[in-house]
Amino acid sequence: MSLKGFHLLFITLATLLCVFVVLWAFVLESASGAGLKVFGSTCAVAAIFLPLYGIRFYRKAQKI
Repeated sequence: MSLKGFHLLFITLATLLCVFVVLWAFVLESASGAGLKVFGSTCAVAAIFLPLYGIRFYRKAQKI
């Protein structure tokens, strides 16, 4: 596996982990502390920006 392929795989796994944490923080967890909401919100932002970064990296990596 090339370094580019590993990077894309890592971005995909990180995005899936962020989506899972968002679901856990807002849907599955019964305790609703402020820290949990901040953590879930941070992961929600990361789950939005990681795929955008992955697309940008993929387009840039094709030129290399």
